[in-house]
Amino acid sequence: MRRENVILALIVFAIMLSGSALALTPNYVIANSEDWRDVYSTVIYANLIKADNGFLTSSKAGTLLLNTIDAKNKNIQIISSSKVPYIVGYKTIVAARGFNTEELTFSDVNLELAKQLSSITKFIIIDDSYGYNAISVAPYAVLDNWYVLFANSKNIGKIDAFLSSRKVDKIIIYGNVNRAVISTLQRYNPEIINKEGDRFENNIEMVKKYRAISSAQQVIFTNGEFIEKEIMSGAEPVIFIGSNNVPQTVREYIKGSGISVAVLIGNELVGSATTIRRELGLSVFVKFAQGARNPQGAISQVEGLDLFYLPKYSLNIEIFQITYNQATQQLEVTYTNTENQAAYIKGTISVTDSSGNSITVGDTDAVFIDGNSKKTIVYSINERLQGNITAKVYTLYGESKNSLEKILQATVQISTIEVMDNSAINITGLEYNSRLGAFIIEVKNVGQVKAYVSLELPDVIVNGIPTTLALKDVASLLPGETRKLQVDVPGKLTEGDIADNPQITVNAYYGERQDSLVKFTTATFPMKQAGFDYVYYATTYGITAAIIFVLILIIIAFFRRRKKKEEQYY
Repeated sequence: MRRENVILALIVFAIMLSGSALALTPNYVIANSEDWRDVYSTVIYANLIKADNGFLTSSKAGTLLLNTIDAKNKNIQIISSSKVPYIVGYKTIVAARGFNTEELTFSDVNLELAKQLSSITKFIIIDDSYGYNAISVAPYAVLDNWYVLFANSKNIGKIDAFLSSRKVDKIIIYGNVNRAVISTLQRYNPEIINKEGDRFENNIEMVKKYRAISSAQQVIFTNGEFIEKEIMSGAEPVIFIGSNNVPQTVREYIKGSGISVAVLIGNELVGSATTIRRELGLSVFVKFAQGARNPQGAISQVEGLDLFYLPKYSLNIEIFQITYNQATQQLEVTYTNTENQAAYIKGTISVTDSSGNSITVGDTDAVFIDGNSKKTIVYSINERLQGNITAKVYTLYGESKNSLEKILQATVQISTIEVMDNSAINITGLEYNSRLGAFIIEVKNVGQVKAYVSLELPDVIVNGIPTTLALKDVASLLPGETRKLQVDVPGKLTEGDIADNPQITVNAYYGERQDSLVKFTTATFPMKQAGFDYVYYATTYGITAAIIFVLILIIIAFFRRRKKKEEQYY
C-alpha cells in the first residue's frame, strides 16, 4: 500500500511538473477573444516570449487555426477573454488534437499578461481609443523588449499600481493620451512621442527609433487598421500610408531613408503603394493571401489573410454645391461632412466656362470642417465667368492637418447666382464655464438683416492636445440681437488646460444664407472663467430649471436664517 502511494505521488508530481513547465514554456499562443485589445496584447506577449502565435477571427476559425500549427509546437497556451471569447471551453478542442494545452482566462488581458512578463522593464503607454497607435509601436516593442500598456483616465490607477510593483527602466508615452495619464506617470520621466496627435508623423518617429537599432532595409506598408501576424512580428518596421493619398510627411521620410523594399499587407492600399513605387523607386510586394487551411480538391487553394480589424474613424467628405456669385465675382464651394468625425480639407478646383476661360483656385492650408456639418470656402475670381460653367474638384482630406490621406474627385456643374450678402456681426466676448464644460461666446448682429453664424475655436489645448472646437449647430441672429453661443469642450478643461490656454481665438463664419456662410471674422480673447450666470441658465435650460434653482436658494436661505435665530435664542 505504501509503495502504491509513493507511485501515485510521483505521478501527481510529474503531472504538476509538466503543467508548470507548460505554463513557463509555451511554444504556441492562441488569442481567443472578440476584443482587439485582448488579441493585440496576446500577440505582443507571445512575441516577447519567442512563441509562435495565432488568433481567432470567428468561432469557425477555432479548428481551422489548428490545421496550421506545426506538429513540433506541442505546448499550446490559450489566452481567453472571460467576457467575449469566441469559443467557450476552447482548451478541450485543442487538447483533442493531441496538444499539451493550458488556458488562461482574464477579464483584463492587457494588464494580466504584463504581470506574466516579470523580466520586462520597459513599457510603451498608449490610449486604446486609437487602435492605429497600437500597430505603430508593435514592431519596435517586440524588437527591443517593450510591453504595450493601454492607459486612460479610468484605469490609470491600476496601471500606476502595477508599475509601482515592478522594476521600470524606461517608459514611452505614445500618441494622444489623457492628461491624467501623463501627470500620473511623470515620476518615471517618460519619453513622450506625440506630434500634435498626427498619426503619420508619430508613426515616422517610431520607425526612426526602430531603424536606429536595426539595419532593416525592408518595411511593411499598412494603414494601421488591423492586426496581422507579420505586422506584429517585429521583423520589419511599419510605415503608414494613406488610403488614397500618401501624406507628404511619409513621402519625404521614405525618399531620404534608404529603404529599398516594402511589403504591402492586404490589397486595399494598392493605389497608394503604386504611387510610392513610381515616385520613389521602391520595390513593393503585395501580401494578400495564404494557403487554404481546409483545402479541397487536387488544385492548390488559397484564402484571405487572418486580419483582426481595429476600430477606426470613418471619414467622408462630399460636395454639397458649387455656385458662382456674379455680384461678388466669387466661387462658393460648399462641402458637407457626412460623418460624426471632424476632418480637414484642402481643395484644388479647376473652373472652365463656355467662353474658354480656365481658372484654378485652391487652399494653401488645410481647412477644418466639423462632423455632420457644412463648410463654404470662398475664392475670388478675377475674370467674369459666363455661360455653362463646370468645376473639376480634387480635394484631399483627413483627420488632421498633415494627415490628408483621402481624395475627393468630382466634376460639378456650377450654378450661377447674383446675391449681395449684407450680414454683419461682431464677436464681443468669451468666457469658459467650468460647470458646463463649455466656452460661452457672445455674438452681436450689427447688420440690418438676419445672420447665420458658425463658430470655431482653433487649437484649444484640451487634455494637453491642440483641438479645434466648433459650435454644434448654425445659429441665427436677428438684426440687433446679441446671443451667447455655447461651444462644448469634450471632457471639460483641467486646471492644466486652462493654464495652457492664456488666449482663445474665435473664428466666425457667417452670412445671410444658412448653407453659404461666405463671410469671415475673427477675434482673440484672454482666458476668462465665468461666474454663475442666472440669465444664461434660464435661457439655456428653460424657466422651469431657473425656478427650481431659485427655490433651492430660498430653501437654503430659510434654513440658514432659522439656524441663526436658534443660535441667538440659546
